[in-house]
Amino acid sequence: MTTLKELAALLNISVSTVSKALNDSHEISENTRIRVKELATKLNYKPNRIAQQLKTNKTKIIGVILPTVTNPFFAEVLHGIEKTATNNDYDIIVCLSNETLHKEKRSLDLLANGSVDGFIIAVARESQVKEQTDHIKSAIKSKLPVLMFDRVVDDIECNKVIVDDFQCVYEATEHLIVKEKRKNILLVSNIEELSVGQLRISGYTKALEDHKLKPNILKLDNAVDLDVEKKIYTYLKGNNSIDAILSIDHVTGIVAINMAKKLGKEIPKDLSVVGFGYEHTQLLSSPKISIIHQKAHKIGEMSTKLLIDNIKDETLKMQTIVVPSELKISESSQTSF
Repeated sequence: MTTLKELAALLNISVSTVSKALNDSHEISENTRIRVKELATKLNYKPNRIAQQLKTNKTKIIGVILPTVTNPFFAEVLHGIEKTATNNDYDIIVCLSNETLHKEKRSLDLLANGSVDGFIIAVARESQVKEQTDHIKSAIKSKLPVLMFDRVVDDIECNKVIVDDFQCVYEATEHLIVKEKRKNILLVSNIEELSVGQLRISGYTKALEDHKLKPNILKLDNAVDLDVEKKIYTYLKGNNSIDAILSIDHVTGIVAINMAKKLGKEIPKDLSVVGFGYEHTQLLSSPKISIIHQKAHKIGEMSTKLLIDNIKDETLKMQTIVVPSELKISESSQTSF
């Protein structure tokens, strides 16, 4: 393996000059920087990461702990994290909590031993339900930069990147009431025990309250409820007055469209449907579902940039950044009357 010393000898310059040239130091002329980089590339020079870590006390690695990657939201956030980390010369190590407190603790303990410079984390379902987040607080107390996104804990002081969960659902509900003249809007929820679910339900109920309408909520057991089709079908069959469905997750809106069609309902004439998702989500249903589009990739980008800033300067004031969502109306919504 080629070393800095060997590059310096071949170029007849000092080791420190080679090091500065490879790091684009303004102290080194452009001509020298080009010569050094060309030779380094030719000889397949790779920096000694262990030596760099010992010198700077930084690993240039970010730990990422996600509840799951089967949820397209977290998969897209991860893509934004990875791309932004790479652009800033950082690598990432990804761990999955599988929505469990035990696995989240284990992942944090595994990486908090000097393996990473900081963490990006979305709190596991079990951790939020049981309100057990001391393991995250301990990491912060040990001066390890932590950033939470999407699922955050209010009483933990750290950088956060969140979605406008209350406002986006309020606006979607109001659209159904004002623009589509819907009066009996069913909210389908499988995340009501999570912080994001509670905010979304609050946005829905507030919009109904402002228009003097009554809430109607179908609560499913959890994100992996195997009877979701049966429950939605049975509810719609027994409540024929429902004229709109608002799903606050990424799955049940599409299920609702399928079950409504199975009951012979015409969408959007008889029933409007809005769910959470992305542009490609609209390709998964017929008619194409209207969505509350979360900017997941941007959330990943913002989270990574904010964490790297914190890693570089621990004195920076903590921030909470809100990434606005966008209501995208499609074929499952009635746009003309």
